[in-house]
Amino acid sequence: MTIGALISLGYPLLPSESVASTVVYNGLGVVSFLVILVGVRRNRPPRVGAWLLFAAGVIMFVSADIVYEVSGLVLGTHPYPYWDDLLYFLAYPMLWLGLLRTGRGRGRARGPRDLAGAIDAAVIAVAVGLVYWVFIIEPGLGDLSTPLSERLVTVGYPTFDVLMCTVTTIMLTRTGGRTPSALLLAAGCGFTLAGDVIWTLTESFASYSGGLINAIFLLGYVSWAAAALHPSMRPTAIAAANRVNQFGRGRLGLLAACTLLVPAVLFIQGIRHDEINWLSVGVGAIALFLLVLARLAGFVGQVQDQAGRLERLAMRDDLTGLANRRRFEEAVTEVVAAGPAQVCLLDLNDFKVVNDLHGHHVGDRLLAAVAERLTGALREADLVARMGGDEFAVLAPDATTEDGDAIVRRLIDALREPIVVGGHELLVAATLGIADATADADPVEVLRRADVAMYAAKEGGSRQHRRYCPELDDRAGEAARLGVEMRMGLDTGQFRMVYQPIVALPEGRTLYVESLVRWQHPERGFVSPADFIPVAEQNGLIVELGEWILRTACAQFMRWREEHGANAPERISVNVSARQLNEPGFVTVVADVLERTGMPASSLIVEVTETAVFGGGTAVQAVKDIHALGVRIALDDFGTGHSSLGLLQTIPVDVLKVDKSFVDNLTMAGRHAVIATALIQVSNGLGLTAVAEGVETAEQAAELHRLGYQLAQGYHFGRPVAEPDFTLTEDQAVPVR
Repeated sequence: MTIGALISLGYPLLPSESVASTVVYNGLGVVSFLVILVGVRRNRPPRVGAWLLFAAGVIMFVSADIVYEVSGLVLGTHPYPYWDDLLYFLAYPMLWLGLLRTGRGRGRARGPRDLAGAIDAAVIAVAVGLVYWVFIIEPGLGDLSTPLSERLVTVGYPTFDVLMCTVTTIMLTRTGGRTPSALLLAAGCGFTLAGDVIWTLTESFASYSGGLINAIFLLGYVSWAAAALHPSMRPTAIAAANRVNQFGRGRLGLLAACTLLVPAVLFIQGIRHDEINWLSVGVGAIALFLLVLARLAGFVGQVQDQAGRLERLAMRDDLTGLANRRRFEEAVTEVVAAGPAQVCLLDLNDFKVVNDLHGHHVGDRLLAAVAERLTGALREADLVARMGGDEFAVLAPDATTEDGDAIVRRLIDALREPIVVGGHELLVAATLGIADATADADPVEVLRRADVAMYAAKEGGSRQHRRYCPELDDRAGEAARLGVEMRMGLDTGQFRMVYQPIVALPEGRTLYVESLVRWQHPERGFVSPADFIPVAEQNGLIVELGEWILRTACAQFMRWREEHGANAPERISVNVSARQLNEPGFVTVVADVLERTGMPASSLIVEVTETAVFGGGTAVQAVKDIHALGVRIALDDFGTGHSSLGLLQTIPVDVLKVDKSFVDNLTMAGRHAVIATALIQVSNGLGLTAVAEGVETAEQAAELHRLGYQLAQGYHFGRPVAEPDFTLTEDQAVPVR
């Protein structure tokens, strides 16, 4: 097609009325027709018949060109009008119909966007047609010195071209119409229009031949051939999905320009002192006004329809199809004002594990399945909503306390059976909180009460539910107050570190220490970690507190190295929570602490619980990244989690800390020593270091040593203190009896 364009641009250089110009002009027209047929065969558009009809119009144009040339050669002149003009006029309907049908695809339905495009095309046609009528067509028809047939044919060409460009505009404004192929078709029509306009304005058109005008016509042929060859002539699924016919600034500017052509015509005629054609201008102005009004009416209707759909979407959860938080809160306001109701909040337990193990796609399908189960368990009048994440809510209008309890039982039963998603059989556990909503209750307060009840139920484990009572507020309020005081304690230095020895058996010499945090409140006194650590986990302060513990412990370890030399502990262990492991920058924090303190990575032991890494995902990756720094990993409370042995294959472990529950009854006769024996065998078999926790008596220490344990910790060897005594000799150390 590049060659065709170059030939077209070079055509004016050929001698006028020569055999070469005739052969090139008509030959390029025939080649363009053949190329269109090749393109149709190769690309196989949805409407082959439309393209073949368009190709028929092109060959009709070429036939008219040949008749024009042959008549000139045979007759020695170019009669006007002649049979070639009839052929040209017969070609236009074929081109129109072909253009109209090429972009419709296989379907027959026409949407509102196609109608809007047709109106836009009509606006353009009326506006441009007015200009042509006033300045070209009517003056040509009014020249009585020229035969009527000649005048009609003269004005017929630009008239037909304007109509063809109107059809092109309809094609381009149709949904999905602006493909490269469609643009090339439009360019071809534009070249044809330009050539006819210049030809019409040429004073001696009867004797005109070749030159610039024919080059413009050739560019039209080449553009049409290129449109057929381009792959975009065959609409794709992606193109269909991106079909847009927006009423944007460009479309508004085009319509405004078209309407302004009416006053422009009056302005030009006034400057030229022409007789103003009031009838033509008036009819054109009325037609444009009505068309633009129809277009704007359609646009306003479309906006209103979209606003309604957006409003419905704003109240609906995309994933599950349930009502969303906003709709639920509005419904609670409406229902509570009308009478008593029950509001229940439901949270899926360990849903993050599903996402981490099976992927978010499975997690999304699980949420959709849960939504279906919940909806099926409720009454028709009840409303179920997804509040966000894995949290759902249920509103039961006109329901008593007994009705609410029955609803909770149905919800629990609905989730009792496993849900099969993506080939995985998943067992879903949920925590529920329910609250009464009386007519005088504040809707926001009702939701808060249900939320408080749900979090209180979480403390009781999975498949638990709680009904709100005022006592729960006291507990929640206490946790909130404790969280505020923790914030102040971190800012004012109320927390301190203590360290418990981890000794070598049997001599009892301190090898490692475990760092533990203590809180001495100025008013409460000593606050147990069992009280403030869960609060810190819930409100997120554990991240800041954990970083402070890590920095303080590592700095203390390096001071001991300087003060005690060879007597200092070989390693120090720091407990890390699940929330810290899931914090995106936690590994960077560990690396930064090691760098700032100058502490060897091998001297640090990070202790994690089985529950912290059982879910996999971010936590496991963080453990792997920390281990890659050279830090040793200890699995705390080993043997009490979900899948202790399985975790040894999932995460890099260096130390097993055997839970105190396996040590307590170690010296009693019977099966009590079996688990402790099995764990030391597992540890030795995997090349791990085992540490027995909670050793409180010499008998326990002796039995552990007999079973093969080499490290232990507990009150028998020393309580946690700020400055353990590392200077004890083997004779002074606590021996195993």
